[in-house]
Amino acid sequence: MSTRGLEARARAYAALGDPSRLAIVDLLAHDDLASGDLAARLDLPTNLLAHHLRVLEEAGLVARRRSEGDGRRTYVRRTRTCDDLVGVPHLARPRRVAFVCSQNSARSQLAEHYWRTISDVPAVSGGTRPAPQVHPRAIAAGRRHGLDLSAARAKLVAEVLDGSELVVAVCDLAYEEFVAADLHWSVPDPARSGDMAAFEAAYQDLTSRVDGLAASMEGERP
Repeated sequence: MSTRGLEARARAYAALGDPSRLAIVDLLAHDDLASGDLAARLDLPTNLLAHHLRVLEEAGLVARRRSEGDGRRTYVRRTRTCDDLVGVPHLARPRRVAFVCSQNSARSQLAEHYWRTISDVPAVSGGTRPAPQVHPRAIAAGRRHGLDLSAARAKLVAEVLDGSELVVAVCDLAYEEFVAADLHWSVPDPARSGDMAAFEAAYQDLTSRVDGLAASMEGERP
């Protein structure tokens, strides 16, 4: 390994040597959280939390992104580097998984359909305010990767949930207005730009997270 690579690993391990910082990345194992939520859960003053996040970010272990819903919020997520160093804790297998976004026209549809290719846990998706149809570029993005969304339709969350699911909100707006979400992934809305590159980026982000979630469940082998 190069000297630069070794130095990067040393910075990462040093950053994780503080108990509070290790607790932060543990909380982020499956969930993107706002800094205020992290401070409350860890009972840390905001200035101290800001210091810890800065150290983790400089070490390449977390990344921050402003909410597309409530612009006053900034969500923190773990990076792949952090996952590789720390590992991801196991979750019990739910009866089924539900992916939720605001319109159920792109992100939640892609997550649902990809999940079905790697797990035998049933999956559904829904939206807090469903669009008239699934976005044509989401269908195209899925097709590029072997997913058939041609018959999918956007559905209201209330149509698909019965209270026994692990609910994953895959967009900020849905997470902020849907209190039943168990997990939150801050995935940018590809429809905002509408170009295929944005849909491809959303697909890659979602499938990486889906792989990690499925692998963390007892008995899952994605």
